[in-house]
Amino acid sequence: MNLRLGEGAGLLWLAGVAHAQTLLFASGGPVRIQATDMAVLEEQEVRKDLPCSVTPEKPELGFDLRFHAGYEVNVPLKELSGEENQLTVLFRVTPEGQKDRPTYFVQHFRVPAIDDDARGDATLSGVFDIGEGSYHIDWLMRDRAERVCSFYWDEQAALAPKDKQIALTIPAAAVQATDAEQFRDEPPVERPAGGLRLKLLVNFAPQHWDAAAFRPIDTIALVSILRQISREPRFSSFSIVAFNMQEQRIVYRQKSEDKIDFPALGEAIRSIKLGTVDLKKLAQKHSETEFLSNLILKEMKTDDHPDAVVFAGPKVMLDEAVPEETLKPLADVDYPVFYMNYALNPQSIPWRDSISRAIKVFKGTEYTISRPRDLWFAVSEMVARIVKSKQSGQFKPGVPQGGGSR
Repeated sequence: MNLRLGEGAGLLWLAGVAHAQTLLFASGGPVRIQATDMAVLEEQEVRKDLPCSVTPEKPELGFDLRFHAGYEVNVPLKELSGEENQLTVLFRVTPEGQKDRPTYFVQHFRVPAIDDDARGDATLSGVFDIGEGSYHIDWLMRDRAERVCSFYWDEQAALAPKDKQIALTIPAAAVQATDAEQFRDEPPVERPAGGLRLKLLVNFAPQHWDAAAFRPIDTIALVSILRQISREPRFSSFSIVAFNMQEQRIVYRQKSEDKIDFPALGEAIRSIKLGTVDLKKLAQKHSETEFLSNLILKEMKTDDHPDAVVFAGPKVMLDEAVPEETLKPLADVDYPVFYMNYALNPQSIPWRDSISRAIKVFKGTEYTISRPRDLWFAVSEMVARIVKSKQSGQFKPGVPQGGGSR
């Protein structure tokens, strides 16, 4: 949840004050709520003692394969003017037909002193996760003067008929707090001995090449690709090379392990400083092409002999493509190669990028990931192809395995 103060308060974000909402109650446990607050939630009447405007946000499926629902609230700054104040938000989410199983969330916002002539609005937003199903939300906000704003609405989360086979990572009728930590460790997966070995080459870079900072949207799909792959029990080991094309640097390397170390990967990603390049590389003509060429040659000419190599990342548009003759000595690799191209707006750059052209040498399969459904079906199909290739022993270098760009 966030609180933003408008024009009169200098567009101040209270990032250090407004932490994520706190889960008060999960089904089956006790909860303590003020009697007056409970009365407001129960009466189901919209109140605006504290003037505000509440806009529910329709549940959307995220790349993490969870429905994210939420709201945005606007409060006129003049209503918050004066000495420091505190806003308390309390809401509960109840699955349809389960009135005895509500889930409560609470959040406290400290509001700084605001001038009496402040203009604009303070904007609060909140988000929570739900599984498929219908839900009722009872919501209230009060200030220190016990003025109350309340609102009530219904939400429904449902997969489209064509997406029903997607396995969500949250059960139906479940309500959970949204986890803001993208690089949290994964629960252990039971893996058979002698399973498939995978090598992942991931370009952690923003969607916009000239961006000065990472946004969550820049990394969430890449992390979700890795999580989807890591949850596949038929994979027994993972080797990872995380790199950044802007810095022309390998930022993280994990040799063959039975799990992906997400916390260590996240720590390494936070070290990336966008917009900075070594002066020697800056002076070198086509240094980016040389970096990508050397990366592919070194990582695919490997002694650990993976069962598949997967590239992932946003499009890499270089002035000069990786020379095909440079990669031809590796064209006879006896494992399939894939490219998970993360493009939020594929129409903006509809042509092949430098990595796409490079994997053509290996007759690789490319998937464009723009929506959560793209991720699910791409990973599912890729895993099936790797398993089939390994089990049948029919993979032949230079022969496409029944697919291409998507």
